[in-house]
Amino acid sequence: MSKLITIEEAVSHIKDGMTIMYGGFLGCGSAVKLIEAIAQKGVKDLTLIGNDTAYQNKAIGMLIANKQVKKLYASHIGTNPDTIQQFNEKTLDIEFCPQGTLAERIRCGGAGLGGVLTKTGLGTVVAEGKQTVMVDGEEYLLEKPLHADVALIGASICDTMGNSIYKGTTQNFNPMMAMAADLVIVETKELVEVGQIPMEQIHTPGIYVNYIVK
Repeated sequence: MSKLITIEEAVSHIKDGMTIMYGGFLGCGSAVKLIEAIAQKGVKDLTLIGNDTAYQNKAIGMLIANKQVKKLYASHIGTNPDTIQQFNEKTLDIEFCPQGTLAERIRCGGAGLGGVLTKTGLGTVVAEGKQTVMVDGEEYLLEKPLHADVALIGASICDTMGNSIYKGTTQNFNPMMAMAADLVIVETKELVEVGQIPMEQIHTPGIYVNYIVK
């Protein structure tokens, strides 16, 4: 069965109240066309998991601008004034995660692990309400795994089976997010036939990919 679908077909899988992971660092490596279509669809009460919210009305920032998001897990929001305003107005719930911790929580979600132990965040607001664990007399913060209903992945090149590669810094969170969601949709800049990507260059194996949008 072909994994190739249209943007309209891809967006039909996005429903109110879903949890969505999105690759990207300030929009670099994001599935921008898919995000734009979700913004146009107008689904609401979304939970987003990503490094940041890009810029005002750009990439994932489109969903923030439309007030389609109720909760956000992110490392920082400083580049998007819409996110800051909604957070200050308490219309957007944000759980801030140190960047490395966020990456590890997503990795744990994909690997089926119970969480990651880290000293990052101990004694700060990051640790509020979270469990700590003693290991050999040292205290660690238990950061639990993150999982999503859908992951939106931005690939540089993808073959028709979903084997994907990411050029340069577009890789960022994409590979681990492709392992941590029930449904994975890849938006690719270039589509090639199976066998055209050397297997040792593949970042995300096609077995993780449900659908592909060119």
